[in-house]
Amino acid sequence: MQIKVREVVTKAEVKEFIQFQHDLYRGDAFYVPELYMAQKEMFDIHKFPFYEYGEVKHFLAYQKNKIVGRISAISNPRYNTHHNCNVGFFGFFDFIDSLDVAEALLQEAIAWLKGFAYDRIIGPTNFTTNETAGYLVDGFDASPFIMMTYNYSYYLPILNALGFEKEMDLYAYMIYTDKVSDKSIRISSLIEERLAKQDIQVRKINLKEFKTEAKSIKEIYNSAWEDNWGFVPFTKKEFVHLTEGLKMLLDEDFGYIAEHNGKAIGFSISLPNINEITKGFRNGRLLPFNILTLLFNKKKTQYVRILAMGVKEGYRKKGIEAIFFAKNIEEAKKRNIKGGEASWVLENNSLMKKAAENLNGELYKTYRLFSYDL
Repeated sequence: MQIKVREVVTKAEVKEFIQFQHDLYRGDAFYVPELYMAQKEMFDIHKFPFYEYGEVKHFLAYQKNKIVGRISAISNPRYNTHHNCNVGFFGFFDFIDSLDVAEALLQEAIAWLKGFAYDRIIGPTNFTTNETAGYLVDGFDASPFIMMTYNYSYYLPILNALGFEKEMDLYAYMIYTDKVSDKSIRISSLIEERLAKQDIQVRKINLKEFKTEAKSIKEIYNSAWEDNWGFVPFTKKEFVHLTEGLKMLLDEDFGYIAEHNGKAIGFSISLPNINEITKGFRNGRLLPFNILTLLFNKKKTQYVRILAMGVKEGYRKKGIEAIFFAKNIEEAKKRNIKGGEASWVLENNSLMKKAAENLNGELYKTYRLFSYDL
């Protein structure tokens, strides 16, 4: 059956591009729709910060005038500058169970990226590694947590058949509150006491001074992640956009700052897993009653996601990460929260993997980024 791939140009086509994912996964027991308002903003070149330095082309695939797939081809010069490489990216890549449809979309994206003389393509990133990234390759029997991806299991064999290889795996650990040993909590308390003698303290984030706290978090993030695979520092506008979006969800009982002599050296932020609430929002729409449902129930979720945790070089391996984890667990126990997902953790990040495993964390999902030589 003939496949036609067309570039997304009009506002109506952008709407169809967003809607296709909802149509593709309709009826899937584990799918959680992205919030429509947030998705729509990502495709607005006047609002979303990525467009200040990056370029994107979006494509839809059709069979008999029915949409059967979508993809975004992404040029991210800041990534190439930071990593001294020459790669393009793909993202928002969803398709029916058809190798031909996937291949047609990839060919269109690759043809556009070759115009930049890139020698490799990596993905999925939506649009960067600071947004959602990776395909689920293991752990299809549970819904995704907030700001994590989900896809059908047939994506993996199709990409492999088209010559795509593993670039990097991203891990998600589930840390169940009732499986964490009391010993690990006691040890973290002893570590906290020892660090206090070195003038290192861990405190809660102060939401009343959120702008000041956000500046410290950005500085730590850009420093602590510097050597990580795929890392690119946030621009000022990117970080402001992110923090403004997260502010309404932040809970100071699940946010921590580590300080040495009053200077921030590490942070941990966990968010309520609002996907438990938004799973039933048709097409991710925040209709008046949906937004009230979200606001009234965000502190009643059964799980949290440990979204980001980082400690500056020179302060690692002192146990600060263990303290962050322990404080999350202690607060979860107070609220009868069942557990938290620590995600995502790079497969080569031995420090964070060990910290999760020491709390009896279970590696229960694996996400993968793929690459292909052009």
